[in-house]
Amino acid sequence: MKGLVLYWFIVVISAAAVNGESPYRFFTWNVTYGAIYPLGVPQQVILINGMFPGPDIECVTNDNIIVNVYNSLTEPFLISWDGIQQRRNSWQDGVYGTNCPIPPGKNYTYVMQVKDQIGSFFYFPSLAFHKAAGGFGGIRILSRPLIPVPFADPAGEFTVLIGDWFKQNHTALRRILDGGQRLGFPDGVLINGHGSGGATFTVEQGKTYRFRISNVGLTTSLNFRIEGHGMKLVEVEGTHTIQNTYTSLDVHLGQSYSVLVTADQPPKDYYIVVSTRFTDRVLTSTAVLHYSNSATPVSGTPPGGPTTQIDWSLNQARSIRTNLTASGPRPNPQGSYHYGLINLTRTIQLSSTTAVLNRKQRYAVNSVSFVPADTPLKLADHFHISGVFTLGSIPDAPNGAPVRLDTSVMASDYRVFVEIVFQNRENVVQSWHLDGYSFFVVGMDGGSWTPASRKGYNLQDAVSRSTTQVYPSSWTAVYVMLDNVGMWNVRSENWYRQYLGQQLYLRVYSPLENIRDENPIPSNALLCGRAAGRSTRSL
Repeated sequence: MKGLVLYWFIVVISAAAVNGESPYRFFTWNVTYGAIYPLGVPQQVILINGMFPGPDIECVTNDNIIVNVYNSLTEPFLISWDGIQQRRNSWQDGVYGTNCPIPPGKNYTYVMQVKDQIGSFFYFPSLAFHKAAGGFGGIRILSRPLIPVPFADPAGEFTVLIGDWFKQNHTALRRILDGGQRLGFPDGVLINGHGSGGATFTVEQGKTYRFRISNVGLTTSLNFRIEGHGMKLVEVEGTHTIQNTYTSLDVHLGQSYSVLVTADQPPKDYYIVVSTRFTDRVLTSTAVLHYSNSATPVSGTPPGGPTTQIDWSLNQARSIRTNLTASGPRPNPQGSYHYGLINLTRTIQLSSTTAVLNRKQRYAVNSVSFVPADTPLKLADHFHISGVFTLGSIPDAPNGAPVRLDTSVMASDYRVFVEIVFQNRENVVQSWHLDGYSFFVVGMDGGSWTPASRKGYNLQDAVSRSTTQVYPSSWTAVYVMLDNVGMWNVRSENWYRQYLGQQLYLRVYSPLENIRDENPIPSNALLCGRAAGRSTRSL
């Protein structure tokens, strides 16, 4: 017991030295397997403290988050924090490019700060296709009490985790991918870990509630709607938005939205509906919006939604814009940062590719299909271990070369303002995420991007987020200030594409190598591969 107390004292003191005196929130998680029936058949899923989905993390801007994760699985495990920027702290990002996995029977304590962030996010297991087994949960970052929020406090909040789901265990799905095959069509859609009709959200008539919706699925964009109720969009991945009201909302893979819903209808139960988008066969799942004074259960046919209409979704995406008069995590309007007036220093074009190599299905970016190295890239960089990766192993733009395997790492200077263009030449909707940052989604359209496409950019109030969709045979352009030193994952949120190579790492480097620009390596950092046996640092 004395050793455990001393350990926690050291962790807290170490974190305090790095992250200042903001409040601390402690979590202890035990990660286990469990048998449940999300689609009516028994499955082995990943539980956190016996829960599926896992417990919410609720915190306030600038809080320090201490999560002690015990891995009680039979294989190594990692958790990543989708949308949490890990300012100066890619050490805690929780992907294999930055962290060694937690061995079975061991634990690791994440020490991170939600620095200058608000909003709705989620965590998920990033290793070994574990995401197909669960292990995900919601993250809510509330505004500090003195910072005005552009809407009245809701009567309550709900985390809503939606996603497609397979009846096969993640181990079987992983064997399919490792064997060089594609996954089939998912078997259903879950809402907070339940199949159709399994989840209920209770509200009181006349009151307004906040629904924080995240698509934690593997392969499919989803549409979310509530029978008879409008949804006022107020926040997207940390950005307060213009408060448009929608009857249904497209939520692409890895994306998170906050909507306000007022229980202003006659007292009864109403369908909440989630259905797949842009699929030949539409999968639909329902939950229940239950008025506390209702005596009438849901009945009839759930309300239909859009199916394959791309123009409808594109127009909705373009309507989602930043509320320039609202404060973000700090007491100043979000529009005070005029991203449209900053000169770009670099354009990066990332084009998705699919190929069969050595009789196995692979996916690539700019003709490079990512293969994990034997050592996390961040550790190799820190300890100057040669031969793990090569800077420039992926080009800044597609060059038409044949697809090849490599540990693709792109170099970038610190504090440069870049344009990234995601080009999709396939007939599926794609979703792309950048760890460590949020970016301004300045444009999206059909066809091929050219420099002339900039004439149509939104340089006034584009939404800032960390995950964006790219429609079939289309492009999406984003602006980002690379002001966060570290090794950052750029990935497809379509999880089997990510698993089979559609990702890369962006190394944002400062030659000063001081704690002003980046936190020192954590004293408790796990060391593996060619970094095994080295020293982290004294406390």
